[in-house]
Amino acid sequence: MEPLYQTAALCPCCGNGFETPRVRPSFKRAVAVDTDFCSHFKGIHADYYVVRVCPQCGFSTTENSLSSLTDAQKENYYSLYGRMWQPRSYSGARTSRQALDCYKLALLSAVAAQDKDRLIAGLLHHIAWLYRDEGDSGQEMRFLRHALESYRRVYETEKVDNDAKLMYLIGELHRRLGERKEAVWWFSRVVNDNRIVDAAMIKASRSQWQLVREGNEDAPEWMMGGIPQASGGYEAQAIG
Repeated sequence: MEPLYQTAALCPCCGNGFETPRVRPSFKRAVAVDTDFCSHFKGIHADYYVVRVCPQCGFSTTENSLSSLTDAQKENYYSLYGRMWQPRSYSGARTSRQALDCYKLALLSAVAAQDKDRLIAGLLHHIAWLYRDEGDSGQEMRFLRHALESYRRVYETEKVDNDAKLMYLIGELHRRLGERKEAVWWFSRVVNDNRIVDAAMIKASRSQWQLVREGNEDAPEWMMGGIPQASGGYEAQAIG
């Protein structure tokens, strides 16, 4: 059995029907998960196939993207990017660079369509993970910074005071960016807020808080099982 199969997709921008590759569940073999929920895979990389790229207009989505667009959103996409699109397909096996292209297309599409802040934050975070896989720390840090800023906007605009996973993730991205004081502040909020009952995120925040306070930030990443996988959203471990 081949690890990839084709599934039908419908572009919400131009209405074109096309096929997009997906990874069969039995081939999604994550062997480790980093402390910011980045999964590392054995064999085929499941994250490469999250984004669906319309070969006709280039508008790119995930399962969490807007399923329909207004005329104004369509026109905004075409005016910014769509008119420059050269038809091409991402329907086969994808390399790491092609996966990056797909995520960046999804990011451009989401921004043009003014999609949800959580979706945009998750796309930025996924791009950082792909650069991490490539060993490009400069670009990884750049996109982690953008992701952090987007997650902060989510927290501020959604007004959810006890979203433990989001608060933990903001703290963890501050830690990865070398901002110790800010990281401790967010981790301590998760640990000390009596309204938070997410035991896994309380444990994770306490662990990372202790790492920062002890200056032991070179500790190895948690392996699979250290942080439970996300219950929804992307196939990978992002908030989106």
